[in-house]
Amino acid sequence: MQLGTRWEIGTEPPARLPAAMVTAVAAVEAEVADIDTTGWRWTLTWLEGRPVVELDDGTTLRYDPVSDSVTVESPLD
Repeated sequence: MQLGTRWEIGTEPPARLPAAMVTAVAAVEAEVADIDTTGWRWTLTWLEGRPVVELDDGTTLRYDPVSDSVTVESPLD
């Protein structure tokens, strides 16, 4: 079993995240850089051994280890 964690937007993501996920987190943070994200946090959970990361605004990142890629689901989609 893997435990999740939370971290503030703009700070270093957990080291155990795959590089593709870290890149996706940085890309989402760049997209919201022009709005006030004070107090926003990321939440990391593990679903069937795969990391799922959700931002407080509902943006969700899901990692696919087969393709080493990340799917970004926006709450506005």
